This record gives sequence, structure tokens and C-alpha cells, in this order.
Amino acid sequence: MPENSTAHASFQFRGSSFDSMIETLGGAFGTFDAEPISQARDFRWGIDLSACDSAVLITGYHQTDFQFHIEPTADTAEYLSIVVPRSGGMGVTYGPRTAEAGPGELLLYNNFEPNSVIMRGEENVVDELLINWSVVLQTLGQTFEAPFDGSLNLLPQVSLATPAGQLIGNLTETIMGGIRNNGPLLQSPIAMAHVTQALADVVVRLVPHRLSHLLDKKPCLIAPRHVRRAIEFMQANINQPITMPMVAEAAGVSVRALETGFRAFRDTTPAAYLLRLRLRAARQDLLDPENNQPMREICLKWGFFHFGRFSAVYRSTYGENPSDTRRRMGSSTAPYVSSDAQR
Repeated sequence: MPENSTAHASFQFRGSSFDSMIETLGGAFGTFDAEPISQARDFRWGIDLSACDSAVLITGYHQTDFQFHIEPTADTAEYLSIVVPRSGGMGVTYGPRTAEAGPGELLLYNNFEPNSVIMRGEENVVDELLINWSVVLQTLGQTFEAPFDGSLNLLPQVSLATPAGQLIGNLTETIMGGIRNNGPLLQSPIAMAHVTQALADVVVRLVPHRLSHLLDKKPCLIAPRHVRRAIEFMQANINQPITMPMVAEAAGVSVRALETGFRAFRDTTPAAYLLRLRLRAARQDLLDPENNQPMREICLKWGFFHFGRFSAVYRSTYGENPSDTRRRMGSSTAPYVSSDAQR
């Protein structure tokens, strides 16, 4: 069946003075403050912007050095920014620290974190790919099997001469080429979802951050038989109203022994493990563009009877609302009804 085109928009901004840039970008992006670093007689600038649900491509042309700061508002989307300098360079400051990248390097940062951004070079040309932060949160949740919050403390500079830099750079160029000039990725939300997820996965696994040490953990010890039997029972009855005493009985142990086994070999509780299985099953339904079930039926199918609580747990695990997941996949099924609307 043909895919639905993902919603997208393109804009072009041009100017010949620093003041015109501040005025234009302030209206386009929110609270925008900027100041020149060096004096210039003329200041030509331009920005091309292409946006869709999961990514934004910005190509900026600037004359002479300047620095700016954008204050996020309640409506500002959170992104992972991957900067590819073509000429000149770009830097971000975090308190006393500054990280800069020029041609042959990548600059990575969360757009909510820097105190300011610096544009370097008399003729500065930069491509910047913004990946919706919910995609990163989803990758972190799947990789570490736990919700994530706070700063990732991502290493901001990556050389394109390294294997990691080459892989991230190639994926970034593929996405930018698929977005630019109304490219083919804008017509295929499924392809866009897969390629942005792949890029987020590579960044999480290959760029150092505050959770990187967990990637080097040795595989878990083989779980004892009663834990494996409990997991098999959960998976076979995931859409049934099972309880922990039922799971313990199927595993042939007491509820207490079941709790001890899961904490020791799965680093969680049996109930939390079952919740994780059900969330994954519900998410697979939401990611399936051919699934026409209303959101309410999907929730009930996987054992979620309080829709507001399901939405909250889903959002904390995957970094987006269940309705956002369905909308991103271009589904035309019935909308999700929140618990507030049910009252």
C-alpha cells in the first residue's frame, strides 16, 4: 500500500545586515539574541530550512564571526543537533567550556543545553541536521532497558577521520540528501523513521556519553530455570490479565523467589518486566502503518485499562506520546482519547 507523505515545510530567509538577521530569526525561532564578534562593513546571511516530524535540515550562510543564544520556550522542540561545517566553523559553550568543529569534523549537542553558539569564519557555510530528541530517548530506552532523563553529556566533537565519525557522517549526509529540495525521505515517513533511528543508535553506541560505560557490561548470567519459565509464561500470555501469583505458579516457585530471581538476573521486578513486554507490544502496533485499530483497542488489547497512565508510562519510556508515534508513522486511524476526555 502507498505510504502517506509526512507533513513537511520549507523556508528561505535572506538578508544583508546583522539587524535584519536578528529581526527575522527572532520571529522564526523564538527568543533569539545575537552579537557580532568582529566588525564588518557588510553582513550577508541566508538560511534554508526544511522540516518534517522527525528531523529538520538547516543550511546557514553567514559572513564574519558572531555568536547567538536561543532561549527555549514551552513550544520549542528538543533536538539532537549534528553540525557539518562546510567552511568556517561552529562552536557551543557550556558554562566555561567551549567545543568547536570545522571542516572534517562533526559537532553534536542537545539544543536545550548550550549557553551560546559561535559561528566562525569570514565566509561560513554550515549544514545542521536536527533529529527529534524523542528518537534519541527511544534508542536509549531500548539500549539500556530503562527510561532516561537529564543531560546525556554527549562528546560534542567527532572527527570524520575516525570510523565512528565516518559512519555518523555518512548517515547524516544520507538523511540531509533525502530531505533537501523536497527529497524522497519527505515522502516516506517509514523510511525516515528507520534511518533516523539508525543514526540515533549509532550515536548512542559510538559517541562517548555518560551511559557509555554500561555498553561495556558483560552479558547477564544465564537466568535460572524458574526465571526463564516465568518469562516464557509472560510472553505466551502477554494479552491476558495475568497476576504475579499466576506467573510464580507457572514457574513453580513462590512469589518471593520469583522477585528475588528477577532482581538478581534481570535487574528488575517481574511486574516491571511484564509492563515492559506489554509496552513493546503496544508500540509495535502503533508503529505498524497497516494497523487500523483505534488507540483505545490497542491499550485494552495489551492490558492497559487506564489510558492516561498508559500515556504517561509510554512517554517516560519512549520520549513521545503514543499519539505522536502513530502520527509519525502516517496512520489515519482513530485518534487516542486521553483519560481526561474519558471522565
